[in-house]
Amino acid sequence: MADERQQRMTIQRKLILEVLQSTTSHPTADWIYEEVRKKLPRVSLGTVYRNLNVLKENGEVLELNYGSGQSRYDGNPKNHYHFTCQICGAVYDVPFDVQNELNERAKEASGFVIYKHRLEFYGMCNECQNSH
Repeated sequence: MADERQQRMTIQRKLILEVLQSTTSHPTADWIYEEVRKKLPRVSLGTVYRNLNVLKENGEVLELNYGSGQSRYDGNPKNHYHFTCQICGAVYDVPFDVQNELNERAKEASGFVIYKHRLEFYGMCNECQNSH
């Protein structure tokens, strides 16, 4: 029964996915919750979290967890790189192709079986550069 519920696209889940796919800001669950409440005022924060987990497990969204603070979510589930501004905390997509040869290089260096990699960049975004 639980598997059936996870596979069924509920109204809440569909709206959460639409909200995520309509932004490039990599929002937190709280931000997503506030956006979803504009159309479904009675939705709970717990429902948003549960549905984000299902969407993540189904490979429809990415959870960006940086080890501290709240996770951010990305409506683009394909592997791609991110940049985090260390001044304002904004997260952006980095617009260049994933360097898949890094998987082979890591395998050769370690002997591990490599499926994919995640690469993050940190620095100062354009907006913060212009304001400093």
